[in-house]
Amino acid sequence: MATPKPIQEQAIPAQLAGQDILGIAQTGSGKTAAFALPILQKILTIGDKRKGKTARALVLAPTRELAVQIEETFRTLAKGAHISTALVLGGVSRIAQINKMQAGVDILIATPGRLTDLVRDNRVDLSETRWLVLDEADRMLDMGFINDVKRIAKGTHRDRQTALFSATMPQEVATLAASLLRNPVRVEVAPQGTTAAEIKQVVHTIPTKQKKQVLSAMLKDETLASVIVFTRTKHGADAVTRVLEKDGYDVAAIHGNKSQNARQRALNGFKDGSVRVLVATDIAARGIDVVGISHVINFDLPDEPESYVHRIGRTGRNGASGSAITLYDPAEESAKLKAVERVTRMRLPMHDSPIDLSSLPARAANNDQRPPRREGGNGGAPGKKPHRGQAASKPREARGEKIWSNDGGAPAQKRPFRRNKRKSFGAKAA
Repeated sequence: MATPKPIQEQAIPAQLAGQDILGIAQTGSGKTAAFALPILQKILTIGDKRKGKTARALVLAPTRELAVQIEETFRTLAKGAHISTALVLGGVSRIAQINKMQAGVDILIATPGRLTDLVRDNRVDLSETRWLVLDEADRMLDMGFINDVKRIAKGTHRDRQTALFSATMPQEVATLAASLLRNPVRVEVAPQGTTAAEIKQVVHTIPTKQKKQVLSAMLKDETLASVIVFTRTKHGADAVTRVLEKDGYDVAAIHGNKSQNARQRALNGFKDGSVRVLVATDIAARGIDVVGISHVINFDLPDEPESYVHRIGRTGRNGASGSAITLYDPAEESAKLKAVERVTRMRLPMHDSPIDLSSLPARAANNDQRPPRREGGNGGAPGKKPHRGQAASKPREARGEKIWSNDGGAPAQKRPFRRNKRKSFGAKAA
């Protein structure tokens, strides 16, 4: 790194001097190195002797992807030095993480939920943690982790040095910072809610029912070389992925219902170019740091307008140019667009669809919404009889099933109506 970035110039000297940091910076600003370099330098002066189950430094991140990215940065910066790191996050084996912590580590990168579990089970001891970093604090607030964060911070060494980084500063985050930081140095390298100047933004007016076809047609343009498509829900991500797969694109999905291994495979494929299109929910908006992302496409506008800034920040990083395209249905998303424009303090340029909507072929109703059939099952396939009791030709509702989904974006699941009354607790078995 020949020239330090603004946040690094401001934050590193203060941390080396032992001061707490309150950092406000947009994604892609270089803040990971801004807190990693001072921690590494101080740990290298201590020596190698560590206590079991302890961590000298702890970095909390809201998502698994961001945690993995932070550890990669630490490993790169500490290459050749005797620095041990560990990842503690959900979606993967607890046993491997417990074993990793047995001898103690220099730097622990964790998501709050899994770390809380391991601390409660006495598998991790934070009493020797003298450096604490909260990265993307506003996102942790959005995901409901603030109470976990407070409990974790309370368990660290009383003389710890703390750095809190956030892209925005809502009142709840400001209150958290006031409770955790002591006379912090405030570092702000961009006004809250601003987007990178290198990102070209455009909004296309398209009815929701035609968004998938428009997206597929847009991807025929090979200048959309490396694309992240953001959807509002997990179910929506899966539906878009199925359509693009059917149309022959190299695509993968990443969201909260995917296992950590599946999410990492999708990210690795996106990084090495074997996956051209990554479909993601907002859980991945801050955890993807891939060089050369040409386009970000907002298939839906987000529920939280701040998420728009983090989404499009995946492109136009490190001085490179990028494009952010939003597919917008004014009949359903006008309030969300206004909220985004308030946060970004700019009027987004509005254009008609880049694809002639009248030229799009009509799709069968909801044919891209159905889950794929399992291999080897009947599933009502042509030429095969359904299993006994299966009414494959009837809609789910007509078969005594109901489609359930939640507002948090969980994929739709089917649950049978219960026609028999449950036995009360304590009733004798028949």
